[in-house]
Amino acid sequence: MRKITSLIITLIILLGISPVLAQDYSKYSEDALKDILKEIAVVETKVLIPMRDGVGLSSDIYRPKDSKGAVPTIFVRTPYNMNTPNVRTLRSIVDAVSRGYAYILQNERGRYFSEGKFEILGYPRTDGFDALDWISSQGWSNNKVGTIGCSSTAEWQHGLAAMNHPAHAAMIPQASGAGIGRVGEFWEHGNWYTGGVQRILFFIWLYGVDNPQRAQIPEGLSPELRTQISKYNDLSTNKPSVDWETRINHLPIQDLLTSMGEPEGTFEEFVSRTPASEGWYEGGLYHDNEPWGVPGLWFNSWYDVSIGPNMALFNHARENGMDAEVRDNQYVVAAPNNHCQFAGLGPEFVSGDRDLGDTTFDDQGLIWSWWDKWLKGDEEAFDPKTPHVQYFTMGSNKWQGDEQWPPVAAEEVKMYLTSNGNANSLYGDGSLSFDAPTGDGSDSYNYDPMIPVKTIGGGDCCNGGIVTAGSFDQRTIEARQDVLVYTSDPLDEAIEVTGFVDAVLHVSSDAKDTDFAVKLVDVAPDGTAYIIDDTIFRARYREGYDKKVLMDEGEIYEIDMTPMTTSIEFQKGHRIRVEVTSSNFPKFARNLNTGGNNYDEKDGVVAHNTIHLSKEHPSYVVLPIVK
Repeated sequence: MRKITSLIITLIILLGISPVLAQDYSKYSEDALKDILKEIAVVETKVLIPMRDGVGLSSDIYRPKDSKGAVPTIFVRTPYNMNTPNVRTLRSIVDAVSRGYAYILQNERGRYFSEGKFEILGYPRTDGFDALDWISSQGWSNNKVGTIGCSSTAEWQHGLAAMNHPAHAAMIPQASGAGIGRVGEFWEHGNWYTGGVQRILFFIWLYGVDNPQRAQIPEGLSPELRTQISKYNDLSTNKPSVDWETRINHLPIQDLLTSMGEPEGTFEEFVSRTPASEGWYEGGLYHDNEPWGVPGLWFNSWYDVSIGPNMALFNHARENGMDAEVRDNQYVVAAPNNHCQFAGLGPEFVSGDRDLGDTTFDDQGLIWSWWDKWLKGDEEAFDPKTPHVQYFTMGSNKWQGDEQWPPVAAEEVKMYLTSNGNANSLYGDGSLSFDAPTGDGSDSYNYDPMIPVKTIGGGDCCNGGIVTAGSFDQRTIEARQDVLVYTSDPLDEAIEVTGFVDAVLHVSSDAKDTDFAVKLVDVAPDGTAYIIDDTIFRARYREGYDKKVLMDEGEIYEIDMTPMTTSIEFQKGHRIRVEVTSSNFPKFARNLNTGGNNYDEKDGVVAHNTIHLSKEHPSYVVLPIVK
């Protein structure tokens, strides 16, 4: 196989054929890709790119071997192990170099072969800026750098975009919500919260990533020696496996990791913060009071952990870019996949329990046309007719395009929660109606934090396997008495809901503080209840995240939930459903209902919670319906 591959490469070079026109690298094996790199690339590994404080960041550099001039650079910066590129990364490198791009992989400081102390998001404003300084100063560079990555490899790009480095020509952030601090009404601070309720995924993620006892090598070693060391020691760690499904029940939350023998680290610092803590504004997170200086091609997912903030940040960049060129060149793709699984889109796509049909999307074609425009200056490469928003509508199972988010044709319509006083469970009398209530009404349930409602599907990621994201059937949850279920009549015609879905509840409780969780569900004619999205809100923050206002028994309060975000066509004969309860565990940490800190408590109390459905105090969802 290697001889055949080498022969093909030789013929390509002798005949003057561009490899990218002759080959599709998506099917090549790891060995074949390595052979191609030897023929077409100048490779430098474990190069320490210097930062302003003298710390060196380990970087692997791949450049076209026979380039006749300066070349643009695709820059990937990550906290994850890049010592030995996997097949997917090798394909990206070969594809880039064969197209005339340099490709750089860099580890954030404090990770693997990079020097310094690790910090989440890797000092995007200083280390990111200094890395671009170094790249653009190289003799082989055309001073045009594009940044790309998914998840943690994307999130640091937001802080860098605020710096408007002259060489930062364009960016492709994918599933990058954990880099967003505050944007509009979303105060999620890197996916740490939704509605002021802590998400659990980072509790688990930090166990694997934030390791102050990491292996290190002496400073001052040459790139050649560092590369040699990397062949037999990648400076990675194999931490003890954890049964997270059991372990995640541990209380108090603040001792979750230290009680396993872990040294104190980032988790112990973050867990005591509130959504308004100053610490969120001192790290690498991007906040909406900062400028935005870079054209962006965004990739987001309906069943990811932070689709709402991602779409809100796209809007923010379009509205607040430093100049017209930046504002006019923000594009987004929203797909029905889970976190970072864009490569899995295609025919016969299934999310959870739901068949979503053909989700095929030419993401690679779009990406390369984007790079060719912004990094090579080929103005014809990226089709100017490309919609600024391309999104997959579930239910109708089709791709659509629009010039804004939510779409121009979306109109906000309220659907009201109603019942005869017994919406408890799937078997109750809760209904969902376009008609506003004219009288009184309410539904009540008991929320016991020691027996929380279990998470099944929805948007999540990176959680040690305790939650599988996707469109799963919710009927086992809806059978519980502490879940209120409101369902519309079967629809006479299809209704498309695309945009931000708001939920407003009027509530009361005998607890000083409690949570309220809402879920949007599509009910098929056979009764299957597919989750579309969910949200949650901590009552103490109803007057603002910078305040803590406890509840008085018997008083009625308005809770304006953090919006859900989706595109779904509820088809003819289907029903629209809304669930209301007070927990969604283990996706979100439980409120122990005491009015205390929660993170340092281990004993909870049962809350008797009421949702009001009256003319004076209605509860409803606001659906962006596309006419």
